Amino acid sequence: MSLSEARFDVNLSILFTELPLLERPAAAAAAGFTAVELWWPWIETPTPAQAELDALRDALNDAGTQLVGLNFYAGQLPGPDRGALSIPGEESDRFRANIEVAAEFARSLGCKALNALYGNRVEGVAPEVQDALALENLVLAARAADRVGAILLVEALNKPESPLCPIVSAPRAIEVVDQVNAATGLGNAKFLMDLYHLSMNGEDLDEVIDRYADRTGHVQIADNPGRGAPGTGTLPLDDLVGRLRKAGYDGYVGLEYKPTGPSADNFQWLSAH
Repeated sequence: MSLSEARFDVNLSILFTELPLLERPAAAAAAGFTAVELWWPWIETPTPAQAELDALRDALNDAGTQLVGLNFYAGQLPGPDRGALSIPGEESDRFRANIEVAAEFARSLGCKALNALYGNRVEGVAPEVQDALALENLVLAARAADRVGAILLVEALNKPESPLCPIVSAPRAIEVVDQVNAATGLGNAKFLMDLYHLSMNGEDLDEVIDRYADRTGHVQIADNPGRGAPGTGTLPLDDLVGRLRKAGYDGYVGLEYKPTGPSADNFQWLSAH
């Protein structure tokens, strides 16, 4: 599976954002995509009105797009936040309020992967306190995901862009995955392998793929430097995606890169593969 053979989905929270949310699924379909993913679309609330949830569900269905990945509530994303589940107080409460809402929305669309982002470190709160809270919330999220037939994803971000996030390496993310699976006994926590973030951390991507492909529930890509489309940077994405296939990964590869100009004009690289 090189880039020419991959099953791509497009992230509608970073691409097509020049359009209103409800118009993005149709725009993705017009660009040739049948699968999409989303960060939690309602950054102001973990519990939007049912009418808003229904409208997005209908937009996805009407466009013929399958939702293959959804983030739980993660605060202001994009923005200063990197997640919510490990932050004591209001943010943790908001994450918990979102768990069943997000899980049910995923179930209504046949979405099989829910991503739970760790929060930033908080000044004045011991890291071990945040990590204990995170595990409690990840266990709740994993159980909710299991009830709707989905996996729970744990993602490593990158330290240069997310200096306060404690999950900034593949081994650390895998450690959290193992903790959640040990606590639930469900085995449905998996690694979200974002090759852009891992490259920003300076990790050996070949080694990461070889070690963790069998623990990986989803893959995301963007080129580096710049977080642009494949071919705008120096990452050997064709080779890396091929290596993933040889290592046994056959799931979707999410396009999570920043567009230049109108999003629909940022897929020319596909015709070259």
